[in-house]
Amino acid sequence: MSLNNRDKRVSHLGKVLLTGAGPGDPELLTLKALKAIQTSDIIVYDNLVSDEIKALFPSQTLTINVGKSKGNHSSTQTEINEILIYHALNGSSICRIKGGDPFIFGRGGEEMIELTNCGIEVEIIPGITSASGCTSYSNIPLTHRGVSQGCTFITAHAEKQLSVNWQALAQLNQTIVVYMGLSKTDEITQHLVDAGLSKETPVALIEKGCCPEQRTIRGTLSKLTSLKQKYDVRSPALIVIGEVVNIHTQLEEHAELDSQFAFLYQQDFGKRPVTPSAVQETI
Repeated sequence: MSLNNRDKRVSHLGKVLLTGAGPGDPELLTLKALKAIQTSDIIVYDNLVSDEIKALFPSQTLTINVGKSKGNHSSTQTEINEILIYHALNGSSICRIKGGDPFIFGRGGEEMIELTNCGIEVEIIPGITSASGCTSYSNIPLTHRGVSQGCTFITAHAEKQLSVNWQALAQLNQTIVVYMGLSKTDEITQHLVDAGLSKETPVALIEKGCCPEQRTIRGTLSKLTSLKQKYDVRSPALIVIGEVVNIHTQLEEHAELDSQFAFLYQQDFGKRPVTPSAVQETI
């Protein structure tokens, strides 16, 4: 290749937008992510991009499914990198869209490095990570004053043993969110209990979070595996461990109070204003 031809090719390099699709609900897409979907020449997506978001892909845009799931990799990470590099070197703008956020267990950093090493421009478009979106849709706050002052995200996706400081996790008294942990619930439970975490610690399994099929199953750490089996929980699913899982019980108490309040209002409470304190007096 002549120098002039090489310069011409470099000047027409494409661009890759590493885009976070969020946890599933298309209304949780950022405006910037939606713009990337609508304006890119090519969309490269994986299995964690929901059907509702895929429905937003323009019909005239070339789409490439490189979906990866446990035990069924349609494309290796090396192959995905090669696809992105090939199309970018040929001048295409590419929306590389991933479930959640590309930099939280999404291997976005690896793709960014590979592309940058080839001289390809990369732009990062953050997305709402599953730990945030799915817990919010389940009324589980990741932090709560007096209950949890922090949270830790870990992935259980490992070829061999999990490389996690379980002692530190058990002693932090924080919310733990486990990504890709369904196949290792026994191991997770045993490690945390051995590290000193109570077997009665509340847990939640959130299946297909932020999608119409979302299910949230609550229990205790000792029953994590049995809950998974009893309710036939399937991927994608998150595991949430910590006292914040039970915050929803306070919502139920308030809901009961609200229903009593409404009943008294309907029955004409007389001349006295209907207030929460007045309702409490009648209970």
